[in-house]
Amino acid sequence: MKKIAILQSNYLPWKGVFDMIHQVDTFVFLEDVKYTEHDWRNRNKIQTKDGVKWITVPVNHSKKIDLKIYEAEINDKINWQRKHYNAFQLNYIKAPYFKEYKWILEDLYKNKKWEHISNFNIYAIKLIAKELGIETEFINSVDLNINGIKDDRIIEICKKLNATHYLSGPAAKDYIVPEKFERANIKLEYINYEYPKYKQLHEPYNQFVTILDLLFNCGHNSPYYIWGWRKGELEYDTL
Repeated sequence: MKKIAILQSNYLPWKGVFDMIHQVDTFVFLEDVKYTEHDWRNRNKIQTKDGVKWITVPVNHSKKIDLKIYEAEINDKINWQRKHYNAFQLNYIKAPYFKEYKWILEDLYKNKKWEHISNFNIYAIKLIAKELGIETEFINSVDLNINGIKDDRIIEICKKLNATHYLSGPAAKDYIVPEKFERANIKLEYINYEYPKYKQLHEPYNQFVTILDLLFNCGHNSPYYIWGWRKGELEYDTL
């Protein structure tokens, strides 16, 4: 059995993306599809004392109609890296595990310069996945040279990677035709985004924020709040 998931790279995504990555053998970044503005590609949410706020990476607007995700360039005329670093520091410095995981911010925002949003997203997701103990294989769809659209493209990627199972997000139900997967002998599954609450630094509770919120607040217990609770695991602090 080989299970895969396919998803566009997101900016510091929420814990649900890492749950999906953890559940599969191979995770494919779908980067050779159209870049969508005002989407999760270049922005996400953080908790603040004044409520949930967006942080956005400035991406150059292109006249190219079919601009692909991997082609989208970051606007280097705006010092967004310093702005985002400061936003995390300001709003999470009092979080229990901020000091322990501050190195992630240093690595992402101070040690490197980024030209393309895709490169940043993929690097950050791999970095955080490793920190969470995830050992899933990562592949960029750009390297697969696959054609087709929507579920036809997904099926072709599954075939190329010899996948027997495909794990999808629930939103894809709007365009996926299950019969196509049956004909291709690929078992179609949908992830269930259900998670227990954890103590956040600011109220009210909101789970649809960047994964860094979970790391800064729960540290080494973070995996419990993504997948560990389903397996009956205990938080490390209760052992």
